Amino acid sequence: MTNDNLWYKDAVFYQISVRAFKDSDGDGYGDLRGIKEKLDYLQTLGVDCLWLMPIYPSPLRDDGYDIADYSNIDPMYGTLDDFASLINAAHARGIRIIMDLVLNHTSDEHPWFKASRSDKNSPFREYYVWSDTDQKYKDTRIIFVDTEKSNWTWDEKTEQYYWHRFYASQPDLNFDNPKVQEEMINVARFWLDLGVDGFRADAVPYLFEREGTNCENLPETHIYLKKLRAFMEANYPGKILLCEANQWPEDVRPYFGDGDEFHMGFHFPIMPRIYMALKKERADDMIEILSRTPSIPENCQWCTFLRNHDELTLEMVTPEERQWMWEQYAPEPRMRINLGIRRRLAPLLDNDRRKIELANSLLFTLPGSPIVYYGDEIGMGDNIELPDRNGVRTPMQWDNSANAGFTSGRPFAPVIQNYPRINVAGQVDEKDSLFHTIRRMIETRKKYPAFGHGAMEWINVDNPALAVYTRSLQGITLLVINNLSASPQKVSLPAELHGGHVNLIAETRTKIDMSLDLQPYEYRWLKRI
Repeated sequence: MTNDNLWYKDAVFYQISVRAFKDSDGDGYGDLRGIKEKLDYLQTLGVDCLWLMPIYPSPLRDDGYDIADYSNIDPMYGTLDDFASLINAAHARGIRIIMDLVLNHTSDEHPWFKASRSDKNSPFREYYVWSDTDQKYKDTRIIFVDTEKSNWTWDEKTEQYYWHRFYASQPDLNFDNPKVQEEMINVARFWLDLGVDGFRADAVPYLFEREGTNCENLPETHIYLKKLRAFMEANYPGKILLCEANQWPEDVRPYFGDGDEFHMGFHFPIMPRIYMALKKERADDMIEILSRTPSIPENCQWCTFLRNHDELTLEMVTPEERQWMWEQYAPEPRMRINLGIRRRLAPLLDNDRRKIELANSLLFTLPGSPIVYYGDEIGMGDNIELPDRNGVRTPMQWDNSANAGFTSGRPFAPVIQNYPRINVAGQVDEKDSLFHTIRRMIETRKKYPAFGHGAMEWINVDNPALAVYTRSLQGITLLVINNLSASPQKVSLPAELHGGHVNLIAETRTKIDMSLDLQPYEYRWLKRI
C-alpha cells in the first residue's frame, strides 16, 4: 500500500453487496470470508478500492441502511476478526476498503431509539427529533414517495411524532444534540482503528432540520461535516470521506468546502445523461451538465457511476426528461420505483455488448473516479419480479455450477437464470469477453493519470452523435472518441489532432489525416505516437 494521500483521484472503486457476493459457509448469504476468497479475482480486474455496503447488525428493512448497532458486524456476514482479516488481506494486494457510514438515521430497533421511545425523560429522547405535531418542516420533500406519506410517524407510547427522511423504521438522529455529533465521530473512530480506509457517507444533506427550509444542505450540516473531516485529517490522514448527496453539481459543490469537507462526491446528474446520450444518439446532455459543473478544490474528486444498489435515480432531470427516460428504459410500470428505474446496466442497454462497452468508455474517461457495481463487469442481469430494489442485488454469478457458485446452500434470493452463460469463470477464460475488456479499460486508465485527474476539453467535430474530448496532464494528451449512434459515423478532427496515434484499448495504430470512420457504438482511446 502506498501512502499517497491523494490515492482516490486515480482509483477505480468496486461496490459490493456483501450479502450477494460470495457465501463461504453455505448458509445462503454472502459474507466477509467470501469476499476474502475472491480478492485475487478483484485484483485481476484491477480495482483499487472496495466499497462494502452496510455490514452492521440490522433488521434489514432497508438492506442494512437501518442500523441496530454501529460498532459490530451482523453475524450473517461474520465477525470483527473476519473484517480485520479481510482488510489485511486486501491491503496486502494493494486494495483499499471503504464502508458505509450512515449518519442521518438509525433503525427503530437501535437501543438508542428503543430508549428514546420508552420514556420522554430518557437521556436518549434528545437523540431523535420528536414533535407534538406533524405540521413542522412542511417544506421538506418525501424521498420514498412510493411507500411514505409523511416524514413524521406517530408513536403510540409517548404520544408524539418522530421525524424520518426515509422509511418510518429509520428515525432520524438529532444532530442539534452535541452528544449525537460526538457519538458519530466515535463510530468513525471505531472502524478507522480497525483499518478501514474511509467511508461512503450516506444521505448527508439531511442531518439538520430548520423551519422554513426544505431541510437539505443547511449550513449547520456543513459545520458538522467539516468537524468530522478535521477529526479524520488529524488522526487518520489518507483515509477518505465520499459524499452521497443526490443533488445538482452546484449544490454538491459546498460539500467539498475549501478542500476541508468531503474528499469525494458522487456526480449524480452525469449518470442519467449517459443513458440519455445513448438513446438520443447525441452528446448535448452530457456536455451541458459537465459545463455547469463547478470546479472543485485540487485535493477533491468527483465519483462517477453507471449503476449501483439503488434505483437508477431520475431526481436530477426535468419532469419531462424523467417521463421520457421511463418510456425509453422502463416501459413497464414494474420496472420503475420512486423517481427512478430498478434495472441493471446490461438489461438497460438491451444486453448489447457494444452499448455496454460504450457506456463504460464514457465512465472511465470522463472526469471523476469511477465505481463499478459488482457483476456489471460481466454483464449480469436483474430480476424485476423481486420487490423494491432487490432485483439488482441478486447473487454474484461465479461459474456454471449450481447456484452460480455463489453458495453450496440455498441462496437468499434466486440466482439470475442466465448464469450458465454469463459467469466469471467463463469470461475469465475467454480473452475477448466483456470482463477482459473492462479489465483492459481499468488497466489503461491506471497507466495514464490524465484519465484520473487531467484537464478535459470537448472537441467540436460538428457531429452531435459523437462525444469527443481530450484529457491532458503534464504534457500528455489523450484523445477519446465515442460514437453514440447506432449507425456508422465519420469524425473530422482539427489539424492539431492529426498524425499517428495508438489505440490504447485495442493496442493498434491509427493515422488521422482529415477524418476517421467509426462503426456503430465504437469508441477509441487514442494517444499520439
